[in-house]
Amino acid sequence: MSGDLKWNKILGAGLATAFVVITLQQVTGAIYHTEAPEKMGYFVDAPEEAAAGAAEAVLPPDWGTVLPAADLAAGEAAFARCQACHNATAGGPNGIGPNLFGVVGRAVASHAGFAYSDAMQAHKGAAPTWTLDELDQFITAPGRHVPGTKMSFAGIRDTNTRVNLIAWLRSQGSGGFPIPAPDPARQPGAAPAAPVEGAAPAAGAESAGAESGGQTGAAPDTGAAAQPTTAATPAAPPASTSPAPPNN
Repeated sequence: MSGDLKWNKILGAGLATAFVVITLQQVTGAIYHTEAPEKMGYFVDAPEEAAAGAAEAVLPPDWGTVLPAADLAAGEAAFARCQACHNATAGGPNGIGPNLFGVVGRAVASHAGFAYSDAMQAHKGAAPTWTLDELDQFITAPGRHVPGTKMSFAGIRDTNTRVNLIAWLRSQGSGGFPIPAPDPARQPGAAPAAPVEGAAPAAGAESAGAESGGQTGAAPDTGAAAQPTTAATPAAPPASTSPAPPNN
């Protein structure tokens, strides 16, 4: 009899424990029940890749203006984030990335002793030289500019930081690389760029030209054919029946 009571006690204890656990779950669920808000308290604007790429499609820096004014000390400080993979001293060793001494104006994928990725080897066909613009685009987003590159660095999106960094890299063995002249069209007070010859006129200009009876931008026709005829003016005699020469 005692053995039967022993197993009954064990089973009873197990059932009691299960009952307590279930009861606690129900009670705590009722006490701490929360509902999702109808409207989120914070909106996180995370544009998709296509939208972000379109927003970044801006003109490259005007190197003739920004390089002479660049902060070399800030550029050297920006290079600190590159030192884990790159060396920029004359004769310095390659690291995870190639030595960058004299990189401005250097041929792409050309530093001796470094095993470049297949993606970079292919890229040099389209961009054979590390120009200022090429460096700027690559440093902005390496993986996007050269898909498949071994460089895992996310990039530097701040333009001033990139300009300072590139100016400092130019000072490290690339001082002979010429700084281009400032772009006159991008200077303060410059006149707006002239329309491209052959480009389609704007809709408003096209309608205005149609209303004036001539091409947009053409001088008004002041010849005799443009003058209104009156009842007192006799009609001109018929022209010759020979065909007119082609209009060249």
